[in-house]
Amino acid sequence: MIEIEGLSKRFGAKPVLDHVSFTAEDGKVTGFLGPNGAGKSTTMRAALDLIAPDSGRALIDGRPFAEHRAPLRTVGAVLDAKSAHKGRSAYAHLLSIALTNGIPKRRVDEVMDLTGIAAVKTRKAGAFSLGMSQRLSIAAALLGDPHNLVLDEPINGLDPEGVKWVRDLCRYYAAQGRAVLLSSHLMSEVALTADNLVIIGQGRILETTTVADFVAEHSTRSLRVITPEPEKLKAIFAHAPEVTVTPITRETGDPQEGAAFRITGADLGAAACVFAAAQLVTYLFVQEHASLEEAYMTLTHTSAEYLGRSMSATGTPPQTTPVVANVPQPGNVPQSGAAPRSASAPQSGTTQPPQPAQSKEVQR
Repeated sequence: MIEIEGLSKRFGAKPVLDHVSFTAEDGKVTGFLGPNGAGKSTTMRAALDLIAPDSGRALIDGRPFAEHRAPLRTVGAVLDAKSAHKGRSAYAHLLSIALTNGIPKRRVDEVMDLTGIAAVKTRKAGAFSLGMSQRLSIAAALLGDPHNLVLDEPINGLDPEGVKWVRDLCRYYAAQGRAVLLSSHLMSEVALTADNLVIIGQGRILETTTVADFVAEHSTRSLRVITPEPEKLKAIFAHAPEVTVTPITRETGDPQEGAAFRITGADLGAAACVFAAAQLVTYLFVQEHASLEEAYMTLTHTSAEYLGRSMSATGTPPQTTPVVANVPQPGNVPQSGAAPRSASAPQSGTTQPPQPAQSKEVQR
């Protein structure tokens, strides 16, 4: 378990961490999210005693990291993908770490096989791409078969197969009762892996929650309707105070006839039944989802240190899903409930170790 308690840190006049507190629990993958410059890497380095905080403390399994007699068996960390000496081979790099930490030599071959870099064991680290360097760093983190994993942006530079492998690795370690702290600035990827979320911005914790709760709270739904009978549409919901009908601008590809509306607070199936009973003509009837990435960006936008100018005047249109045929019986239009957890939620932990991550770059 990794406990961060009231960490504060300034570099010169600039505050970097402001009373940061959270816990990465055993048996869970904790996603540590925030924009670039939010304080993620500084927090992780402070947890590993690489940076001395101005106040607060970090505990690894109940003790400061420096007090552990076998550090690599306590924590495996990926903080810098390019940390290996450029003139050393991948095997020599891992062997030197193993021998200086009392780890058997055979473990080097095991982690190289596990991370898919056995075929390039004699290649010098300086010749590795970012993706291959990331695999080498992960191999080094796994050498001690640690109880805790601290992974700072571990998927940078990886191909899709490598990204999936890192996801499976995190879930596997958590299923064994170990703690995994995984930093990223991508909500879409972390939501597929993590159980808990810690969101940081400008050195302050913005939200501590679970993925399930974040999905339920932020995956809002609405209905988009284009109809030649706008007054009839408004009359249908006139006595439903929980439902809001708002005129909107039609999107590219929408039918050019009729009026466009966005309806919030109405259930898809019940609305379809009521529309049918009222014989409302619709040219378009779709359900829209606000993505988790959009919700995350909304939460962290004011805390982002580096903001670029928007390249779109209209923004990204929300994702649409077709109307389903299986709808409830006609009746009053109920208020829509929380969105179910689907592809954005982490998969259940596996009891089998992830298969070796064979990179296409290695194959070439």
